[in-house]
Amino acid sequence: MVEVAPHKVRMGEITGDEARALHAANPVILLPLGSHEDQGPHAPMGDYLLAERMAELIALRATAEGTRCLVAPVLPFGKADFFGAMPGGIALSAATFRAVVEEMLEALLRHGLTRLLVLNGHGGNVEAINEATRGVLERRGVVVPCLYLWRVAAAELPKLVGEARARASQGHGADPLTSLCLHLFPDRVRGDLVRPPRGGPPPRALGLPFRGFGAVDFGGAEVTVPLGYEAVAPEAVSEADARLASAETGRKLAERLVGIGAGLVAQLGRAEAVAG
Repeated sequence: MVEVAPHKVRMGEITGDEARALHAANPVILLPLGSHEDQGPHAPMGDYLLAERMAELIALRATAEGTRCLVAPVLPFGKADFFGAMPGGIALSAATFRAVVEEMLEALLRHGLTRLLVLNGHGGNVEAINEATRGVLERRGVVVPCLYLWRVAAAELPKLVGEARARASQGHGADPLTSLCLHLFPDRVRGDLVRPPRGGPPPRALGLPFRGFGAVDFGGAEVTVPLGYEAVAPEAVSEADARLASAETGRKLAERLVGIGAGLVAQLGRAEAVAG
């Protein structure tokens, strides 16, 4: 019998015989997705690194608590959205991204690995993931849930630092990613490059003020516009204050995400067991 150490959760680090032994039991498999784009002047461009690390921590916690969990290799390239102007950024078209996600899921499903959970780390991926997983449901009858990590983290942030501080620090190029990166990868954050939030009136397009990336305000109504981030915030930080981010906040956010993620993994295990 092949024994596999519980700390081995990355599928890419498991041997062939170990994989055959583990996969026969249909473990929960996490698919971390992210992006390679501008995250602010101080932060590494690859937020997929954070998604991958969070997936590993969730898998380790879930396995320790009794639900065997593995992590598929991370998909580092997200669906293209507002950040095409960033030199060195790499993104996939919507059709290509959806096709890659679908084929990743199908590759696992064909071998009877049906306990799948997408851990998303990029807002631009959301719609394409929904389309891909709906296609899996229609073809296979398998429900593949998705946990958007940074949306969950954003909802947790006010509970940890208070409403006022969360409002000031939350946004692209700041929290929650900067705090998580300070905790998980402190050597990759350039503290000397952290900028104060953009001052002055908001930038405008069509004579209207921007409401974040890709939208302007028309008398209180949000109107989408096909403009990139460089028109709003050339350094990928608009009104959020990255100076308020901290490793301690990142530690607390990571702990919340790990707890939620591991709990969801356990729920997937129980739900399939009940379904037979």
